[in-house]
Amino acid sequence: MKALTTSISGLNKFLRLLLTLMMALLVLNVTWQVVTRFILPHPSSFTEELARFLLIWISLLGSAYAFHTHSHLGFDYLTKKLSKSGALMAARLGYTIVILFALGVLVVGGTNLTYITFLLKQASPVLGIPMGFIYMVVPISGVLFAVYGVLGLLEMKDSNKLREHAL
Repeated sequence: MKALTTSISGLNKFLRLLLTLMMALLVLNVTWQVVTRFILPHPSSFTEELARFLLIWISLLGSAYAFHTHSHLGFDYLTKKLSKSGALMAARLGYTIVILFALGVLVVGGTNLTYITFLLKQASPVLGIPMGFIYMVVPISGVLFAVYGVLGLLEMKDSNKLREHAL
């Protein structure tokens, strides 16, 4: 369990750093877009597409991280009305549904989407980046959701932490 905790801690640190860098790049990119559009006479052609791609990656990776840190929106009105064992069962069911969705839709579906996009050699219109690299975040975030879901299930042994696990 110690190795798992260390691995998850390292993953979280890497994810925070990556999200911070992408967010900083997004802010600089949009600032440059505004400057070139409204101050300079020639608007930049790549900034809108780059901002869109960064937002996709930030949203999917950030939502997986928020799920792990319990920073996502949660609706716990019904679980507050349940007994402790009922709330525990509801939280376990929620984690199980998240894991199944992540594996079935995000990992399998995202992998198929990424594979087909690479196979068809689709590239972004302005930057020329293969779209498979953009779509690759879907299965990556699916794996993160599944790992964080399993970790959440393992943490469910402590019923005192139940309030943190509102789904």
